[in-house]
Amino acid sequence: MKLRIKKHWRIWLLVGFLLISTVAVFAPLGGSGGILGSADDAGQASGSQYTNLQFGLELSGGTQVRAPFVGMTVSGLEISPGDERAIESTLQDELGLSASEVRASAESGTVEVFDDGVVGNTTQAEFADALSAAGYSTTTEDVRMGVTRDTRDNAEDVLNERLTERGLGGGSATQVSAPGQQFMVVEVPGANRTEVIDLIGDRGQVEIWAMYPSQNGTYETESLLDQGDLAEVGGARQERGETFVPIRLSEEAGASFGEAMRANGFDQQSGTRCQYDLNASIEANAADDPGRCLLTVLDGEVVFAAGIAPSLSSSFASGAFDEDPSYRTTTTSFEEARELEINMRAGALRTNLDIENRGTTFFLLPSLAEQFKPLSLVTGAAAVLAVSLMIFLRYRRAEVAAPMLLTAGAEVYLLLGFAAAVSLPLDLSHIAGFIAVIGTGVDDLVIIADEIMQQGDVSTSRVFESRFRKAFWVIGAAAATTIVAMSPLAVLSLGDLQGFAIVTIIGVLIGVLITRPAYGDILRILVLGEDD
Repeated sequence: MKLRIKKHWRIWLLVGFLLISTVAVFAPLGGSGGILGSADDAGQASGSQYTNLQFGLELSGGTQVRAPFVGMTVSGLEISPGDERAIESTLQDELGLSASEVRASAESGTVEVFDDGVVGNTTQAEFADALSAAGYSTTTEDVRMGVTRDTRDNAEDVLNERLTERGLGGGSATQVSAPGQQFMVVEVPGANRTEVIDLIGDRGQVEIWAMYPSQNGTYETESLLDQGDLAEVGGARQERGETFVPIRLSEEAGASFGEAMRANGFDQQSGTRCQYDLNASIEANAADDPGRCLLTVLDGEVVFAAGIAPSLSSSFASGAFDEDPSYRTTTTSFEEARELEINMRAGALRTNLDIENRGTTFFLLPSLAEQFKPLSLVTGAAAVLAVSLMIFLRYRRAEVAAPMLLTAGAEVYLLLGFAAAVSLPLDLSHIAGFIAVIGTGVDDLVIIADEIMQQGDVSTSRVFESRFRKAFWVIGAAAATTIVAMSPLAVLSLGDLQGFAIVTIIGVLIGVLITRPAYGDILRILVLGEDD
C-alpha cells in the first residue's frame, strides 16, 4: 500500500511529528552532560538516564521550599520621580534601615520597606509613622504585609537564574497566592534541604567598597559598585594559587569608579597596601590602620579585602581604566568565587524569603520517589489495557480497533516529545494528565468511527468526508470546551492542578490538530481502499 504525500498528508504529518518527538526524547542534546549542560552538573540532574525527559519532585525526590517575602508596602501614593530619594532617605533615618531596605517607586505609587515585625524590628505602625514624617499621611490600615508585584517578579527571575547558574536540573521558582499573602515556591529535584536553603536563603547582594584614610586620619568606607554596574561577569577561575572572578564594568560605572579611585588615593604608582583582618569588624580594622583596601562585600559581610596592584593603580592614574574598566574580584576559595559569580550574574534579591519563621520545607527521599515511576507506568498500562479491551468488545474488528489504539499511543508519545523539548519536569499530576488524554483521545476516535461506520455503507469519498466533517465538528466543540475549562487552572498558581491542566490542554491541541485528522485518513484507507 502506497501512501501518497498529497493525498495522505495528514498521516505523513503525524509521522513527521513522531520523528521530531523521537529526537526530542532520545537524541543526546546539550553536550556531555545531556540536556542539562556540562558533565559537572550531571550529578544534579533529575532526568532519565536513557532519555531527555525531566522528572519533578514527586518522581525524582528533592526539596520544596515555600516562604513569604519579608517586607511591608503602602500603595496608592502620588509620588513624583524627584521625591523618591527624599522619601527613602527619611524612612532610613526614621526606621534605622539601610538604603537597600527601602524602595519608593513613582511609577507604581508604592513605598516598600524590606523589614517587618516578624523578621526585623519594624512594625506596621512604625512604618506608617515614618511615611507620615516623609509627608504622606498614612495609617496602620494603609500598610499591608508583603511586597509589590514588581519585587516578586524580580525575586522569581533572580531565583530561577540562580538555579540555572548552579546547574540544578529541573529546579524552578514560582509565585503562588494565598488569602492576604504571596508566597514563593522553590522546587529543586535531586537536591537536599540544606543545599536549596543555602542557595535561596540570602539576598545575594554583592558590593565593592573602598576603605581609606580621610584627611583627618580616620578611616571611611564608601560603596562604589553593585551588580547593576557590571557589564560582563566571567567564570570563576583559579590561577597560580589565586581564585578570582573577572568582571567588566559598564562605561558609566567604570568612569565613576576610576574617579573615586583617584579622589581617594588609590592611584599611587606603587599600588596600595592592605592589612585588613577578615575575622574582625570594619570598626576594629579601621582602628588598626589597615591601609587603602577594596572590600568585596556579600550581603553586608566582607568576604575579601585587598590592596591595589601597581599595574591597576597606574591605570587609575593615567585614565586607562576609564577606557577599559576591567579587573579581578579576588576571593579566598574557589567555592567563594563561584558563589560570587552566581550572585553577580543572577543579581540580588530586593528582600529575603522568611523561611525560618513563616516558611515550610518539604524533602522527599529520591529512593522513595523512584518507587513512583514504575507505579505510574503500571497505572498507564492498566489504563491502556482497559481502553483496549472496551474497544475490541465494541467493534470486534482488529482493523478498526488497532489503528485507534495506535493513534492514541502516538498522541501520548507526542506529549512526551513536547515535555522533553521544553524540559517540563514530569510529576504525578502530569501522569494523571497523560491518562486523561488517553481517555479523551480514544473517546474522540470512537466518535469518528461510529459516525462513519454505523450510519450505513460508505461507498464514496464524498460520503466519507461528509460524515467525517460532522464527527469532527463534535470533537472540535468538545476540545474547545475542555480548553476553556482548563485554561484558568493552567494560568493560576494552583500547584498540581496546573500541571494536570497544561498536559490536558496540550494533549487536546495535539489531538485536534494532528492525530484525529491522521486517524480519519487511516480510516478512509480501511473503509474505501487505497485506490478510491
